[in-house]
Amino acid sequence: MMPQRIHLQYEACLFNSTSLIGCQVRRDPEGSTERYTRWINNISQDQLSTQVYTSHGPTVIMPTWFCSRDWFQRVGTFDEGGKGVPEDLLWFYQSVGQGGGVVRVDQCLLVYRYHQQAATHSVLEETIWNLRVAFLQERVINQWESFTIWNAGKQGRKLYRCLSSFNQKKERPKPQIPVLHYRDVSPPYIICVKLDMTGGVFEENLKSLHLEEGVDYYHFN
Repeated sequence: MMPQRIHLQYEACLFNSTSLIGCQVRRDPEGSTERYTRWINNISQDQLSTQVYTSHGPTVIMPTWFCSRDWFQRVGTFDEGGKGVPEDLLWFYQSVGQGGGVVRVDQCLLVYRYHQQAATHSVLEETIWNLRVAFLQERVINQWESFTIWNAGKQGRKLYRCLSSFNQKKERPKPQIPVLHYRDVSPPYIICVKLDMTGGVFEENLKSLHLEEGVDYYHFN
């Protein structure tokens, strides 16, 4: 970590005592997980809270975490289930679920090494998926009367199949689930389209609708 990391994150924590404080990172080797690293470093402060449901996981990555001891003790200890348990994601969800904020110091304060033997590779994709779906339903979909899944492809269909029967009935229009152009349906949306994969075309389509992230839509992919 960089020499100023503790000082700068401690300062941020003084004003965000019930938040998880992260920072920007530099990947080693350079260029590793390029899209993921771009996401870690560049999503906005607001998106640190709205994009907690995506497949990227915690919006501030665990090697950068800094928080007060009081907040850590309030949230609770890590799951010590061992290999295959996504303890960082579980603790992150617990922190957010208890009203904790997410903050990033916008300076590169950590070198984040990538290697094939990292523990993260031992966690099954299906384990992460099930946790994400449960958290999305608890925090978002359970509060909506109806909604639209943006993506009629594999990920959108899988999400629909994994929802509770109660929430499946909210998907509109009813009683069938037709495939429609994105301009022919109305928010709120759960978006199952990968970001940063279409040369900006998807992002421009979404921007053209003048919607508010965290109110009119959430990213899930």
